[in-house]
Amino acid sequence: MRFTFTEKKIQTSDALREYAEKKIGKLDRFFREESDTSVTFSLERGRHIAEVTLRNNGMFYRVSEATGDMYASIDSAVASIDRQIRKNKTRLEKRLREGALNQAEEPAVVAADEAEEEDEFKIVRTKRFSIKPMAPEEAILQMNLLGHEWFVFKNQDNDERVAIVYKRKSGGYGLIEDT
Repeated sequence: MRFTFTEKKIQTSDALREYAEKKIGKLDRFFREESDTSVTFSLERGRHIAEVTLRNNGMFYRVSEATGDMYASIDSAVASIDRQIRKNKTRLEKRLREGALNQAEEPAVVAADEAEEEDEFKIVRTKRFSIKPMAPEEAILQMNLLGHEWFVFKNQDNDERVAIVYKRKSGGYGLIEDT
């Protein structure tokens, strides 16, 4: 497992980083290939926040936990990611095509910028990514894993045309497809 540590408004010790590597490293047993893990430590209003993003074979697992102690935040984040992995890995293996978790391509991940003003059409952030072919059901699972409102993917059921799944305000999900 490859680690990237980031600190925001806090200085962390080597002991804390080693603790995080040890705890998060135990999640490596779920994956066949090496994972990339980004850990962000921050201090905000007396709350110690540990944000963990784990990427493996195009699947992202993201958690942010805040407690009064950084070690407790790490423990809580690891427990939350463990639950996410177990829940979604079994669901993907049961429902979707064989080997869905072993794809080496990156999924489409874009965070919407909601700070856009009505009068201006100013692009404040650009992201580039490869779009993974998948079934709409897998795209919905990936969208939910990331906690996003929408997700771009290539629809393997429709000649790998670009498609978007999104959460509807009235409940359920929508699918927008290229013609």
